[in-house]
Amino acid sequence: MSLNQKRKVGPFTVAAIGLGCMNLSHAYGTPPAAEDAARLLLRALDAGVDLFDTAALYGFGNNERLLGQVLKPHRERFVLASKCGMAGVDGKRVIDGRPETIRATCEAALQRLQTEVIDLYYLHRRDFKVPIEDSVGALADLVAAGKIRAIGLSEVSAATLRQAHAVHPVSAVQSEYSLWSREAEIAVIDTCSEIGAAFVAFSPLARGFLCGELTDPASQLQAGDIRLAMPRFAPDNYARNRLLLDEYKAIAGEVGCSMAQLALAWILAKQPDMLVIPGTRSLAHLEDNLGADGVRLGADVVARLDALINEKTVVAPRYNAATYQEIDTEQFPA
Repeated sequence: MSLNQKRKVGPFTVAAIGLGCMNLSHAYGTPPAAEDAARLLLRALDAGVDLFDTAALYGFGNNERLLGQVLKPHRERFVLASKCGMAGVDGKRVIDGRPETIRATCEAALQRLQTEVIDLYYLHRRDFKVPIEDSVGALADLVAAGKIRAIGLSEVSAATLRQAHAVHPVSAVQSEYSLWSREAEIAVIDTCSEIGAAFVAFSPLARGFLCGELTDPASQLQAGDIRLAMPRFAPDNYARNRLLLDEYKAIAGEVGCSMAQLALAWILAKQPDMLVIPGTRSLAHLEDNLGADGVRLGADVVARLDALINEKTVVAPRYNAATYQEIDTEQFPA
């Protein structure tokens, strides 16, 4: 399989569909066996994926270690993205955007990833105790030192993005974006276009909701799956949200694609500087996701999807109140 849709991310040109690697090590219950994770990474590479996205946080270093072990022999074939500013400390997730922490995280990441340079390095979350200029200044120093090639930000507001871009060009902004998570449309997507930054959509399948296979989160999800603490996946809320999927499935049938492919194609149709990084542990789901590369949606289909699933029709917020305190993105009124 070859992937024909391409996108610019800073100095790089990559396939519009990358691979988010988090759930190979983190946040969705028990991780897969190492050999299964390796098999999926290599299949993605052979299928044309050339943007792999990881972070210091994922598996508290184990995800970066996995990518280093599996993909080191193929390092010249892909763009490597990772993140700093949020990591595991003494078994707990900690947001820390101090320059000294960013530098130390990068050095450790280079060792785990078994590479001399990280192509795209994101500030995973804004640390509200540290001026964004200081955090981005540390990233700029890493560019100057040849440790990283381009700078990204994750889950930031348009105002923060402009402040950061004034210190050093920002090549990409990564935020949750899908039919049911539309906050990025308030301001960040337009600001990315203005400054020439790519917009990278994580959880573009609405954390599995738009695939249609998850009918009862309480019984289907493993203990430790982060979705169990998300308001939209609470039993009553999820049951109401699933009512949206009947028409959504029908539209996929009309287009002639899977439900997952429809979700990804909707994002790729939005703007020419958008990428998606769906994650999966399943080879079958990987192949299905990559098939979205060949799906082209007309403006009429995009408009129907926009009207069907949006911030007004989806029940409950994407995060609980405590998590919203940790992110910098704009929010729709309650």
